[in-house]
Amino acid sequence: MNTSINKKLSRIRRGLKTRIKLKSCDMMRLVIHRTSRHMYAQIIDPISFNVVVSASTLEKSIRKNLISYTGNQDSANYIGDTIAKRALKKGISTVSFDRSGFKYHGRVKMLAESARKSGLKF
Repeated sequence: MNTSINKKLSRIRRGLKTRIKLKSCDMMRLVIHRTSRHMYAQIIDPISFNVVVSASTLEKSIRKNLISYTGNQDSANYIGDTIAKRALKKGISTVSFDRSGFKYHGRVKMLAESARKSGLKF
């Protein structure tokens, strides 16, 4: 089997384990996804599974504020700050962090720390 397929399946398996644990918490989930070029963050309601707040590097308003490449730690920092501000506007202050099986380092860590600094608790 191809190693990239094994890596992806391992990440999906880790993500499913996390989601099963988070389901019992009944809290809003901050779900992130990263690709080599972009970062995505969404806050999902645990009851209706609807996206309440989202932010990504694909948005034109966010791209204007990013000076360089959208797949680096600076952009993850900005996305974390943006998602936290939007969540606080909607009255969401506490979430559980769903990293979707991605390891907690680099851009994922930067996004989480930035969201915490901006007032989101998890």
